[in-house]
Amino acid sequence: MEQWSESLTGLLTGLGVPELVAIIIALAVGALVLASIGPVLALVLIWITRKVISRMQDRIGPNRVGPFGLLQTVADALKLLTKEDIRPANADFLAYAIAPVLSVFGVILTLAVVAIAPGWIAVDLNIGVLYLVALGSIGIMAALMAGWSSNNKYALLAGFRVVAQLLSYEIPMVLAMLAPVLWVGSMRLGLITEAQSLTVFGLNLGLGWFVILMPGMALIYLISALAESEQTPFDLLEAESELIAGFHIEYSGMKFAMFFLAQFLNTFFLGAIAVMLFFGGWQGPFVDQLPVLGVVYFLIKAFAFYVVVMWIKGTFPRVRVDQMMSFAWKVLVPLVLGLILWQMLAMKLFGPVWLQYVAVLAGNLLAIGLVVRVLTNHFKQEQTRTKRAFEPKSLIGTMQPVSGD
Repeated sequence: MEQWSESLTGLLTGLGVPELVAIIIALAVGALVLASIGPVLALVLIWITRKVISRMQDRIGPNRVGPFGLLQTVADALKLLTKEDIRPANADFLAYAIAPVLSVFGVILTLAVVAIAPGWIAVDLNIGVLYLVALGSIGIMAALMAGWSSNNKYALLAGFRVVAQLLSYEIPMVLAMLAPVLWVGSMRLGLITEAQSLTVFGLNLGLGWFVILMPGMALIYLISALAESEQTPFDLLEAESELIAGFHIEYSGMKFAMFFLAQFLNTFFLGAIAVMLFFGGWQGPFVDQLPVLGVVYFLIKAFAFYVVVMWIKGTFPRVRVDQMMSFAWKVLVPLVLGLILWQMLAMKLFGPVWLQYVAVLAGNLLAIGLVVRVLTNHFKQEQTRTKRAFEPKSLIGTMQPVSGD
């Protein structure tokens, strides 16, 4: 698929179309395909979210509009398209209008480097992982622009939280993404996926997933991805009890919908990145003999990751902002730095590959144990913690239970 543009260009030039025009047409077709996949995928993701959450809450979910309620999201999209676009009088017009477009733009560009199947990748960049990291800053900037340009104090405070939350959790997420890059020695997502093969008796089972070697890194990436996609328990950018609706409080109609389109797509693509880096991507049994199976394997893994995120969304409560920031800087960042350092030492000092495997796996299992220990201690403290912010020691008199005499 990487050469599809060249094939289309050759076909058009063979029909007599000038080469420059043929190149422009091929690039335009590719851009149209990438831009069309996002909205259609978002409709499916919203339907999955509603059905999964409703089942967890013992509800039916959408089941009236279309078969199995599949057209309910289409009806909601049409409703948002026809809603009035209201803009605050004192808002910064240019930043206010560009922010929702940037949020979607940065997410859809992720499709360019997603390795769907063997050879099915739009552009296999030699800096593919770095490209994904750079795209993350576009969404952060879009949310900050939306909060600042709305001329609303709640939106502005949510914009500040964007910088605090997303930038904080981007550090452990990026460092966790670096672990497979160090092991393979390349940032090409296609090459990282190919490195996760497992050949037994001449048959590639496709089960050499890096999550088996680096479970701690995969766990850190999962936690950070939840925060980066603004999902529970880290959905503090739109905490209704504190910030009404967050940085997009002043948006309505389709502009409002574009922020949620970006959020759903971002959640899915962060899962797709996890699939490529830790869960083998398109790798699976018999994929070498039948490459189209790679598409099936990749989509099953990516949608399974999304369902797991929705399961977490429907299960866990929202944490406090101080807890969220403390967990990022006091737990995840030191832990992922230690794991990266240990992996580099293991790959440099230990000669045999099997010994490197054992050392890296031992370090990751230790990291998982530390995370579990920190969370267990935190939950114990929360169970015994008083609801008071402070204990009043200077009050006159004390409250004593009345005796039964």
